[in-house]
Amino acid sequence: MKIRLRGHHLLCLQGFQGYGYSEDFVLNMVRINEMRKSADCTVTLTNEPDDICSACPNLKDNLCENKKQNEIIVEMDNEVLSHLNMNNEYNSIDLFNEVASIFNSSDSVENICNECKWAEKCLFYKKLI
Repeated sequence: MKIRLRGHHLLCLQGFQGYGYSEDFVLNMVRINEMRKSADCTVTLTNEPDDICSACPNLKDNLCENKKQNEIIVEMDNEVLSHLNMNNEYNSIDLFNEVASIFNSSDSVENICNECKWAEKCLFYKKLI
């Protein structure tokens, strides 16, 4: 199985605990979070709407909410992706292990997670601060 993920979602999935923008979004996030834990799952990376975004009610005209918010999201993606090779197709388990080793302190996620509206509920973020 294959999934397409944007950069910052590599962090979000690690801290996800069932909250989301809508019921459809949460169900999709749960499905993708389970898929990514499978040894036969591969991931391609992007800084554009991905398989998680496909169920988000805030996705309009291929933008997250609006142009300004979308720019912020793309900056978050690019910060994560700057540590990885976007041209690679990754084994999901290996990728998430690599991401966890790169983003392992509050300093490493400062420019990515600090302004996130989900930070207070995110287990990944909470374990780093």
